[in-house]
Amino acid sequence: MENASPHSGTLRPAVLLSYFALIAWVGLWHGWLSPHAHVTPWAVTLGWLIPLMLPLKGIIQGNAYTHAWANFVLMFYFLHALTIVWVDEGERWLALVELLLTSVAFLCNIYYARWKGREQGLKLKKLSQVEKEERERFGN
Repeated sequence: MENASPHSGTLRPAVLLSYFALIAWVGLWHGWLSPHAHVTPWAVTLGWLIPLMLPLKGIIQGNAYTHAWANFVLMFYFLHALTIVWVDEGERWLALVELLLTSVAFLCNIYYARWKGREQGLKLKKLSQVEKEERERFGN
């Protein structure tokens, strides 16, 4: 196990703040600032919030693995923001805020998962090590 790093503890507030700020922003944007006129606004808002709720328990608990896979969820919001910035001048500023919050949450998750994983002794093996172990195990 590698030496414990103080980085994950100092990054923890930024991780939580960025993730909860993104949840608040998405809810505010779709529920109040720019609700969809042709559908039930609360249903659309809920639809936008559900994916962010999936990794919430693990993020609150500080699970390094959850922080790593939560970035797959964040990519949906990142792509949404980029699309809106490109195609919708009226909501461009809303999308820029989402883009900023998503980017910060993404970076915080990456570094938190990395540092917390190191503290816990979790790390991926190098491909050459995996191949060597498989050759020994299967006799090739």
